[in-house]
Amino acid sequence: MTTASAYLNGNWISGQDLCLPIDDLGFIWGATIVERLRTFNGQLFRPNEHYCRLHRSLEIVGWGADTLCAQVSEACDGFLDRNATLFQKGDDWNVIVFITPGKTLDARQPTVCVHGQPLPFHSWADQYQLGVHCTIVDVQQVPDQCWPTELKCRSRMHYFLADHQARTKAPGAQAILLDGDGHIGEAPTANVVAYYKDRGLVTPRRSKVLPGVSQQVLFELADSLSLPHLEDDLTPTQLASADEIFLTSTSICLLPVVKLDDQDIANRTPGPVYNQLLAAWSELVGTDIPTQAQAFGNRKAVGP
Repeated sequence: MTTASAYLNGNWISGQDLCLPIDDLGFIWGATIVERLRTFNGQLFRPNEHYCRLHRSLEIVGWGADTLCAQVSEACDGFLDRNATLFQKGDDWNVIVFITPGKTLDARQPTVCVHGQPLPFHSWADQYQLGVHCTIVDVQQVPDQCWPTELKCRSRMHYFLADHQARTKAPGAQAILLDGDGHIGEAPTANVVAYYKDRGLVTPRRSKVLPGVSQQVLFELADSLSLPHLEDDLTPTQLASADEIFLTSTSICLLPVVKLDDQDIANRTPGPVYNQLLAAWSELVGTDIPTQAQAFGNRKAVGP
């Protein structure tokens, strides 16, 4: 396919030409704020929620949140317009935003980039039916004393180590990290959600994990289905006792966890509440989410 156009510091270039100077603090220190959006039917899904989270991250690091968010919003719209002819019928894309302070701590000339590619459905297409194996790892979430959990950034060595440990314990497994108090935190790329017949949906407190846009969508769908939901601390033992467990994030939307460590969840199949929520999500976005993933799941990863 033709390489998508990408936005970099006010210019539109080929995605193949994207690069970061070696003295950019985003490279040297990993000082990079990021947002990942996706489309449905060629349109950005919940862009305002993503821009709001981006704004908060920029406020935390003090990089001129209003100006940069306006720039990013315009660039995301421009990305869709410039690359519209590359969208295949029925397909959808990731749209990725990253901002660094550039070469100086005061971010006088920040690096601002928007790029994207077709969603890599091959990475998870079969998991809507087969489910995900998760394992709780020793690597902990970064405490608030290092950086606030609401800051969405690229400093993710702890996630890398967590997934490495998970795959060492069980090939193909995804990690779940604990916080410093021993409560369930996050997966490296998703929020964790438990379902109990007597409690409804239970997620870790959003004050202790990255606030997920998809997690909020899930709560809205639960309301529409009269499913109760709440935030609470969950121990590993409490999570393992859940009737169903889900992972939710922007790209995947919702996946079922069918095994936690050595314990089967929901008879190792997607449970009825998962199926109900996924169907409601598909109706919300006007796309059969698992069918789309299967249809485009055979293509190889593309783009920068």
